[in-house]
Amino acid sequence: MGTALSRSALYVPGDAPDKLRKALDRGADELIVDLEDAVLPANKPKARDIVWMWVDGLPATDVKVWVRINQHGPEREADVRALAGCEELAGFVAAKTEDAAELVALDALLTELGSAAKVVPLLESANAVLNAREIALAPRVERLQVGEADLRADVGVTPGADERELLYARSHVVFASAAAGISPPIAPVSVEFRDLDAYRASTEAVARLGFVGRACIHPAQVAVANEVFTPTDEEVAKATALLERFAGGDAGVGVDADGRMVDEAVLRQARGVLVRRR
Repeated sequence: MGTALSRSALYVPGDAPDKLRKALDRGADELIVDLEDAVLPANKPKARDIVWMWVDGLPATDVKVWVRINQHGPEREADVRALAGCEELAGFVAAKTEDAAELVALDALLTELGSAAKVVPLLESANAVLNAREIALAPRVERLQVGEADLRADVGVTPGADERELLYARSHVVFASAAAGISPPIAPVSVEFRDLDAYRASTEAVARLGFVGRACIHPAQVAVANEVFTPTDEEVAKATALLERFAGGDAGVGVDADGRMVDEAVLRQARGVLVRRR
C-alpha cells in the first residue's frame, strides 16, 4: 500500500486548461483528470491533446495524477492510446467498469503500448458492484471506486440524510477490496460543497465504513477530506505506543496500558493508523 494512502482525489475537467494549471495547488493528494462525463463528446479529441500537453509539462510533484478514461469501447481505446506514453501518470480511472473481462482487455492494450500504468475501476451499476471482487482481482487494479450518481439511477435509490440506502454498495466494495488484498477504496464524491459541516459528517461516516480517502468535485471539499482521513496526533501516539509495547512478542493475547485485551487484530488496526499518518 505504500507509506501513505491518499486522503483526497480532486476531479479536474480534461478540457479546461485554466483549471488544470491551478490543480496541483489545491491541496489534494491526487488529481483525477476527467476525459469522460466532464467533457462533451465533440471536445474529447481536443481534451486528449490538452491533457497530454499538461502532463508532459508537469513539474516534479508528490501529487498522484490519474486520468479518468471513457467506458469500454472506441473512446476508451483512443484515450489510452493518446496517453499511455505519459510516464508521469499513476494510471487510469476506468469509467463504468462492468466486469473483469474488460480490464483484461485494457491490460492487454497497455502491455502492447509498453505502459506500466495502474488501473482504478469505477463501479457505477448494480452489476459492477456485484462483480466487485472479480474486478478487484483483475490485472493492474490499484483500488476500487464507486460512482454513485449512475449507481443510484441504475438501482432506483433515493438517499436520505444519513445515506443508509447506499450502505450495502459501499460496504460491499470495502469488503471486496480487502478480500482481494488491494488498497482500500476511496469514497464516492458528494455534490455538497457549500455546507461543509454536512460534507464533513458524510465523510466521517464513510471513514467509519473503511474508506481511507474521498474523491472530491470541488476544492473546498479537499481540506475537509484531508483532515478527516488523517489520524490525529493522539491516535498516532496510541498506535505507536501499542506497537512498541508488543514489539517482538508472539501473536497471542496481551493487555495494553489501559487494561484492554490486545491480539494480532488490534495490532493490525494500529499498523493501519500509522500507514495513514502524515
